[in-house]
Amino acid sequence: MLIQDLMSTPAITVLGETPVGEALHLLDEHKISALPVVDRRGHLVGVVSEADLMQDALQLDDRALSVPIRMSASARPRRVAEVMARLVVSVHSDDVLDDAIDLLRATMVKSLPVLQENRVIGVISRSDVIHFLAERDTQIRTDVARRLHDRNPDWRVEVDDGVVKVSGPVSDQARHQAEAVVGTVRGVIAVHVS
Repeated sequence: MLIQDLMSTPAITVLGETPVGEALHLLDEHKISALPVVDRRGHLVGVVSEADLMQDALQLDDRALSVPIRMSASARPRRVAEVMARLVVSVHSDDVLDDAIDLLRATMVKSLPVLQENRVIGVISRSDVIHFLAERDTQIRTDVARRLHDRNPDWRVEVDDGVVKVSGPVSDQARHQAEAVVGTVRGVIAVHVS
């Protein structure tokens, strides 16, 4: 399976000049853990995560909260570019899902920007992968049943962790036909026909 088949799209992105407060609201509103930071052409320049924004917030001096603050005319909100990570791990839309899973595990990031022609087109997150894994057997069963139904609606299909069991084919020819059809379904690891 390719990353483009599973990624969340469109990507919710921010510019480097986006105020930190706006980035906080986007993370909260969309229930996501990071935002790709792009330039005006949509090219990836960084990522700002929950951790980056929490670290920035913790740098405030607690004593400053107890004393009235006089704002100078030049004071302005902090910008995403001031707190974002510039060294970013990303994937391409036509990479295989296993590549994204390996990177998510190895880097401990919660999401990866997905690029196509150097532009951010989506994001793949741990939760996208978990949702896919949780629904994988159901999707495989649906796809197998749909393909087999045309040949024989009486065949029964069970799927357990990508292993498909088909029962019902009587003749050797029907069994071989079922194996061939089931083997074409994405996500099938093994086929047992009885």
